[in-house]
Amino acid sequence: MAELPKTWEDWVSNFNEWQDRVGFNREWLGDFDLSILFDWDRAGDTIEFGDYAGRKKWERALQVPHQNIRDALISMITVQGDTEFASVEQQRHLLATAPTDFDRYSAARIMAEEQRHGWQMAYLLMTYFGQQGRREAQKLLERNAQDGDRLLGAFNRPMTHWLDFFCYTMFVDRDGKFQLGMLSTSAFRPLAASMGPMLKEEAFHLGTGSSGLRRIIKAGVIPLDMLQRYINKWVATAHDLFGTDSSTSAHWAYVWGVKGRWDERKKLKKEIEVDKQVLNEESRGHYHAEIAKEVAKFNTLIPKDVDFTMTIPHENFHRDIGAFGGKNCYTDGRLFEGTEEEYQDYLLTVLPTAEDEEALVELMKQQWIEDKPLSPGQIASGIGATA
Repeated sequence: MAELPKTWEDWVSNFNEWQDRVGFNREWLGDFDLSILFDWDRAGDTIEFGDYAGRKKWERALQVPHQNIRDALISMITVQGDTEFASVEQQRHLLATAPTDFDRYSAARIMAEEQRHGWQMAYLLMTYFGQQGRREAQKLLERNAQDGDRLLGAFNRPMTHWLDFFCYTMFVDRDGKFQLGMLSTSAFRPLAASMGPMLKEEAFHLGTGSSGLRRIIKAGVIPLDMLQRYINKWVATAHDLFGTDSSTSAHWAYVWGVKGRWDERKKLKKEIEVDKQVLNEESRGHYHAEIAKEVAKFNTLIPKDVDFTMTIPHENFHRDIGAFGGKNCYTDGRLFEGTEEEYQDYLLTVLPTAEDEEALVELMKQQWIEDKPLSPGQIASGIGATA
């Protein structure tokens, strides 16, 4: 364990050691600038919801009225930073097997932006939250997805190949978009101001996943039923990331004004009443509706003579937490009728199998994804060029 950083420069030195430890070559960053970015205008000046609505947003931790609110902020910032560094640990090895130069660039850029997002969260912890913040900022560099000790389960799961990567960026990173959006109206102004630049960068991550899956469908090499099983796997994981049902932590985060609803400002303008008992369920519902629309677009790419329709599994399917956590459900959300052994047999038809993994090795020796050229600007950036 490294010495607790006392200054931002100390933390950056420890960050460089983390890059070396996880095998991320700094040359892969090309001209990408790891920097701290704020959008103060978008953050606003006035607390927008909760019990402190109408008061001036907090600029410093000492202005936060209660220790339990400060603790909640530290926890949110820490979890967000933890996911960013975990993603790099999960994805780094894929650069060596990129199917095209464009995909190598895309993955390297995503990892660069994830590192910047982690920097941003560490900067907030180091700058605003004293020794407790410095301690949590250092822990961001000590946990490791490869060891399975990142804070959220989805960020400890292996990302074995590029099909996992495209599903992950399409579905798991999209959860990240929702989380950042809900923090963008936070009463803690430095956190809210961090979200604008992060959301702009996150859009590229989602586009990479969507484009990758479209290109896979167009290539027509990976069977659609196999692709569906990987979608089922990662969507179920993403559903869990919205948290438990009837969450008291989400309730209090709203009461305190530190984390809002998805599209909070639009809902306030329309005077849509908040139900603080089901905040996680509400955001999960928005997410589910969005990915259902995206997958419906994929179906327009399937040849008309192919009898297959891609779908999104129900929120109840294969959940680890919440009201349906650990319960046996079909992909349409109905409770499974049968024995545990029969359910495990059913899962072999709707989730990736060892046979799928073996088959992908052979399929990926072909032109399994439609090619996409790099733009002149992407070439000039040098991002991923040496990977």
